[in-house]
Amino acid sequence: MSIDFKGRVAIVTGAGGGLGRHHALALAARGAKVLVNDLGGARDGTGGSVSAAQAVVDEIRAAGGEAIANGASVTDWDAVQAMVRQAMDTWGRVDILVNNAGILRDKTFAKMDLADFRTVIDVHLMGAVHCTKAVWAIMNAQKYGRILMTTSSTGLYGNFGQTNYGAAKLALVGFMQTLALEGAKNDIRVNALAPTAATRMTEGLLPDAVLAAIKPEAVVPAMLVLVSQDAPTRTVLCAGAGNVESANITMTQGAWIGLDEQSPERLAALMEKVRDRTGEMVPPNGGSQGTHEVGQATAHLA
Repeated sequence: MSIDFKGRVAIVTGAGGGLGRHHALALAARGAKVLVNDLGGARDGTGGSVSAAQAVVDEIRAAGGEAIANGASVTDWDAVQAMVRQAMDTWGRVDILVNNAGILRDKTFAKMDLADFRTVIDVHLMGAVHCTKAVWAIMNAQKYGRILMTTSSTGLYGNFGQTNYGAAKLALVGFMQTLALEGAKNDIRVNALAPTAATRMTEGLLPDAVLAAIKPEAVVPAMLVLVSQDAPTRTVLCAGAGNVESANITMTQGAWIGLDEQSPERLAALMEKVRDRTGEMVPPNGGSQGTHEVGQATAHLA
């Protein structure tokens, strides 16, 4: 079954280069009309120019596709709203949003200025919130939408020197989890992608041999599936070097420790059982934790 996006309109943020550029080009190659957004700033988010976005638009048009450029900062709510209006005025709908824009300001937490922590949160998390909020009513009204968050292995599993980035990237997974539930009734599917890709964001961080193996093009197939008509929802895919994995936040079966003066000691003694992953589950929603716990308590107190 061929995946195509004929008749669909996509917005891709941070698409002036790197992974975002490949996302925009791939969507356009398969028929989507694409708004290419990029602030055109440096890796740390400073500066700005629409020229990077326009260059990608020119590539798409040269290949016979339809695209427009936008230089809004995703941290600017008014500019994001204007960006979405630009897409609506041009094409009358927005079907796909790929939240890809991001910056890096890496330091150990001990040395990190709080302003650098907040700025990374603003771009990655609040940038995605702004863009999603701006298209949410549109997607609900047309009863169709595909939204992709760009998470990271740093958010899922941690990485030295990236507390700000990791916090923002895991927050996007939490954002996705509830959005997917709220959007289900109107066929809005929300997913997340954790890419391993050689881009400007990874320059100087990895050896050349590794960078050669993790070309950004290898991540694109996962993106296309996650925003396609038959996409899953509430799914986190990891992708890189031609491999794709699924990441899940699971919960173990745990152990009932009761509620008395010895509960802390009982927990300490049962930690191995509590952490035992045999029979672990992926809860369908946040309420499942309480349901499981009440069920265990009821069984032990009966």
